[in-house]
Amino acid sequence: MATYIVGDVHGCCDELQLLLELADFCPQQDELWLTGDLVARGPKSLETLRFVKDLGDSAKIVLGNHDLHLLAIHQGIHPNKEEYLLSPLLNAPDCDELLKWLRFQPLFLRHPEFNFVMTHAGISPQWTIQQAEKYAKEVELELQGDNFRELLKNMYGDYPQYWYDELQGMNRLRFIINVFTRMRYCFLDGSLEFKNKLSPEQTDRSTLRPWFEIEGLDRSSDILFGHWAALLGNVNKSGIYGLDTGYVWGNSLTMLRWQDKELFSLACPVPSA
Repeated sequence: MATYIVGDVHGCCDELQLLLELADFCPQQDELWLTGDLVARGPKSLETLRFVKDLGDSAKIVLGNHDLHLLAIHQGIHPNKEEYLLSPLLNAPDCDELLKWLRFQPLFLRHPEFNFVMTHAGISPQWTIQQAEKYAKEVELELQGDNFRELLKNMYGDYPQYWYDELQGMNRLRFIINVFTRMRYCFLDGSLEFKNKLSPEQTDRSTLRPWFEIEGLDRSSDILFGHWAALLGNVNKSGIYGLDTGYVWGNSLTMLRWQDKELFSLACPVPSA
C-alpha cells in the first residue's frame, strides 16, 4: 500500500485524476491524502467533491479556507462570486449531501503509522503537535454541531493575532481556524500576519518569517501542508513539506508518495504570467 499526498486541487478534477494515473494510484490498496482547498478557482469543484467522496476511506482530507468559505456561501452567509466557479456545485442536486460530508472533515490529521501530520496551512509555532490536534478538535466539534452556522458567520477576521491559553469563545475558535487554514507568515514572536502572500525571497525577513522558520516550532512530527502557492514547494526545511505548487495560477499540481518521497507533477498548460 502506498500513501500519496497531493497539494491544493482547487476544482481541477481532471488534472487530479491524470496525476493519479501517472502514479498508478489504486484506491483498493493506496491512500490519497489531500491538503485542503478541494474547491474554487478551477472548473470542476462539483466533480472534485464527488470523486474524493466516492473514494471513501481511501481519501483523507483536511479543510482549507476555500472549503470553509464554500460552506459559508452555501448557508447564505456570503455571496457566491463568479470567479470562484462554484455555481455548478451549488446548483447540483447532491449539493447538500456533498457539503454535509465536507463539513464533517477535519482540520488536522495524524498518520496512524508514519510520523507525519497534515493541515491545510500549517501549525502555529506557539503550539506543540499534541496541542494542535486538541485545538483542531475544538473547532471540528463546533463545525459538526447544530450551531455550525454561528461558527461560519464569525470565523472571518484577522484577530486575535497571538495565542493565549485563556482565549475563549469565538476569538479562540477564529485563531485556531486562521492557523490551520490561512497562516503563511508570523512575526518573530509567533503572532500571525495575513497581508503578505509573497514568497520568502520577496519579503523582509527582519520582521516576518514563514511559520515553519519561527523559533519554537514543534518538529517532533513531519508536517505536510498546502495553501501557500507562492512557495512552489520550496520550503528548504527538513521534515516540512509544502505541496501547493499553484496549478490554478499557471504552475503545477504536485503529489508526494510518502514511502520513497517520489514527487509526481502535472504542469499547467497555461504558464503563469
